[in-house]
Amino acid sequence: MLPELKIAQLRHFVWVAELQGFHAAAEKAHRTQPAISLSIRDLEGKLGQPLFEKRNARAARPELTPFGAQFMVYARELIAHHDRVVNDMSLIAQHKSGHLRIASVPSIASRLLPDILARFIGEATDLHVSLFDDSSEAVLAMVESQQVDFGIASLWEADSDILFTPIWKDSLGVVCRDDHRLADQAQLGWRQLRGERLIANGTSRLLAGSEAEELVSDSQFYLSNMISLLAMLEAGMGITTLPHFAFPTGHDRLRFIPLSDPVVKRDIGIVCLANRSLPVAAQALFDFILREAEVNTAGGENG
Repeated sequence: MLPELKIAQLRHFVWVAELQGFHAAAEKAHRTQPAISLSIRDLEGKLGQPLFEKRNARAARPELTPFGAQFMVYARELIAHHDRVVNDMSLIAQHKSGHLRIASVPSIASRLLPDILARFIGEATDLHVSLFDDSSEAVLAMVESQQVDFGIASLWEADSDILFTPIWKDSLGVVCRDDHRLADQAQLGWRQLRGERLIANGTSRLLAGSEAEELVSDSQFYLSNMISLLAMLEAGMGITTLPHFAFPTGHDRLRFIPLSDPVVKRDIGIVCLANRSLPVAAQALFDFILREAEVNTAGGENG
């Protein structure tokens, strides 16, 4: 059986050689000189060869044997590798290194995640992030296939292996151009939308099962791409329904009006595989988002 070499003993050996003395090595190691001598003898016993020439004079500087000089190269290499591994794992444990892979519905990816990630990552330049934005179904598929560590979505299958942790609530509203006849309304009921040219989109399914479900079947257009949808709305081609988080900022010609009859809300949360541990960085981000949500909820209640 091969002997097991201790990193501490390797350090003692290198320090004795580099500092040219057992006393100096003992000071660096914060040990006594006899303890360093014992450490070296134990290392020599494991290797089966002396590392330093034997000298009678106590004042003589330690001199490496030919075997010791050869071993010095390997000792330094082992110490460097050990320190590199420990340092890398320490950074990973502190989520300052590694690769974080997440998927999110576009509304959260564009509205909330930039600020969340900026504060979470901070100065951790060695933490790499891959962010995929897509529909809830696509996010769930990426989580199930383990393409990402976790996802942020608004839909999930209760009977699947997906664990859903609700974080945010989002209300549905009507979006139209600022010169539309409904643009000045404080809120709208679904019956007021009858007769309007409706543009359905991927989030229109939130109306399914509500009394406003007929708005989906009466839609003249269906657009899955948000950029195209906004262009159609700004061109005055019709109106649509969107969750508030999905309503983009910077579109001054568009108005968002809450849908009050019926009130339709969606839960958005983190989806991950049940009974499977998250990577360290992903778990840290998960916990960070939960803390942020708790703080915001408490702030809202206090306000």
